[in-house]
Amino acid sequence: MPLDVLVSGRIATFAGPAGFGWVEAVGIRQGRVAFAGSAIDLETRADPHTMRIELEPGEIAMPGLTDAHLHLLDAAVATEHVDLTRAQAIDDGLAMIADAALALPPGAWLEGGGWDQRRWGRWPTAADLDRVIPGRPAAIWSFDHHAIWGSSASFLQAGVDARSVDPAGGIIRRLDDGSPEGVVLENACVLVMSCVPPPDQQTLNRTLLRIGRQLAELGVTGVHDPGNVSPDVDLIALDAYARLADAGELPLRVHASIRPESLDRAIERGLRSGALLGEDPNGRARIGWLKLFADGTLGSQTAALLQPREGSTDVGVFRQGPEELATFVRRAAEAGIASQIHAIGDAAVRAALDALVPVAASMALMPRLEHVQLVNPADRHRFARHGVAASVQPVHLREDAESARHDWGARAEQSGYAWNTLVAAGAVLAFGTDAPVEPIDPWPGIALSVLRRDPSWGPDAIPFGAHEALDLEQALRAATLGPAQTTREADRGRLTPGARADLIVLPAAPREPNGIGASFAAVRPRLVLIDGDVVVDV
Repeated sequence: MPLDVLVSGRIATFAGPAGFGWVEAVGIRQGRVAFAGSAIDLETRADPHTMRIELEPGEIAMPGLTDAHLHLLDAAVATEHVDLTRAQAIDDGLAMIADAALALPPGAWLEGGGWDQRRWGRWPTAADLDRVIPGRPAAIWSFDHHAIWGSSASFLQAGVDARSVDPAGGIIRRLDDGSPEGVVLENACVLVMSCVPPPDQQTLNRTLLRIGRQLAELGVTGVHDPGNVSPDVDLIALDAYARLADAGELPLRVHASIRPESLDRAIERGLRSGALLGEDPNGRARIGWLKLFADGTLGSQTAALLQPREGSTDVGVFRQGPEELATFVRRAAEAGIASQIHAIGDAAVRAALDALVPVAASMALMPRLEHVQLVNPADRHRFARHGVAASVQPVHLREDAESARHDWGARAEQSGYAWNTLVAAGAVLAFGTDAPVEPIDPWPGIALSVLRRDPSWGPDAIPFGAHEALDLEQALRAATLGPAQTTREADRGRLTPGARADLIVLPAAPREPNGIGASFAAVRPRLVLIDGDVVVDV
């Protein structure tokens, strides 16, 4: 049977345990790689109907990227909310909020995100919002999605007042009289978000299709969605993915995770990690993990630490303590659902590993730690030894470097963002962006993992923990093969016979770290194939 597509040129297959696995040509048949090898051998398998893709001089082809940590539905819907990431001062943000409110009907919730109290010099308050949107409820996420800024109307609807008690693992920032000041953090966010109406089906479909096209244009052919930041007891997100997949409209592959409040419903429905969502024969939508939270974040100073922050006695917050994590992991495992645990501080990393290790070998998907920003040296080898993956987002280092040095002192560069150490110890590393916390573009993070510095730091910036830099091959494997290893899919993340034909064509890529700079961070594929079909052709 002749080939449907023949790609010839310089092609990285990532065959084998190391190296790019260069070949001269890849043949595709019925959506999968049929052959990979020399151009002469594959030419004999083509016929006049075979689509031929010849790479230009200097171009390379490689597997499509999988973003291993992208809140896909949240990022999609957020494109229609107010975005404060460019608001340098609180007054700038308030002006943007006032403009956004003009388009809303009376009484509708104003939603958004992107504020950063570090950038603004103080925490925002309900009184700030009340000045520009009086009487309107609002729920505006912080840049790291671990805090919500609300108006007085928000807290009135949520029933949060001076008598309200901080939930376990949550914080209500308060005025002197005990009433809410305007920001809730960590597990207290649900107090407000439980009052916000979920997006309707039309909004979900429209925004998912749009962001799917945007991701494809960046070379992203798959996503691991760690779940919505808003409560989703009824598994609306999973149903949205299944609906689009069954209609043949899901533009990329998705593993969709659930949150703790949805676990009972997932078990009732018999959902299991790795199983299909819907009946799409191409299997584009599948069940992911149970997403748990050990701690908060560096930016909110809620990461759980073994030793206090510099100049403080504060050791952060456990959103879910060690016993609760172990209980959830065990219950999910008994139902065939693997777990992934948000763990940023070294105390959180240790507690998450303790919870995952007992069940790691028995799960259909690899148990994972998400973020892994500070790892105690005693825990570094536990990932590979017990089969727990490290899902990391290199782009976070762009904004985190200064705060990490300030809060964690010498620990920051000795044990922080320890990607090279984890790879050297045999851990599976999977890259993501954490959008909408960060932009959906994966390439700046890939460049950062090699350079350990960002152009925004200035031309004379010192790399952050230079000994933890990856080489380009390791970085690209973490963006392609690593995510596939965490889902135990032998037919993803490679361009070897039998693999799904998800392929991207890139302009000339540097092969040495010093050649990776702003141009590589801004790379855009010329061509993208998913299941052997051309979806982007620039």
